[in-house]
Amino acid sequence: CSFSVTLLCDPMDASTDVGLLLVINFTEKSIVRNSWIAGKWGKEEKTIPYFPFTAGDSFKMELLCEHQQIRILLDGCQLCDFTHRVVPMRRVTNLQLLGDLKLTKVA
Repeated sequence: CSFSVTLLCDPMDASTDVGLLLVINFTEKSIVRNSWIAGKWGKEEKTIPYFPFTAGDSFKMELLCEHQQIRILLDGCQLCDFTHRVVPMRRVTNLQLLGDLKLTKVA
């Protein structure tokens, strides 16, 4: 059971840069962050203070794009952050959600 949140530069071109790939894995109780730049994955970031997800429970996730990083909030509390690797960040234009997820709102 897992889902992913991806911030893409060009959804029509699979080889283009990915500003953030956020993978939530319930089996491993992990939250992995990475980016794809110039045809290569960067260094994975896995450190989290706790695993806040429970299968079947609803949650509110916010991705706040700040000057240096993307801050990831869950139900209003900071979970982790990810320093921008795609520069300039305005190249990132699309959101992709995949996996075991029931989406109720995107704003």
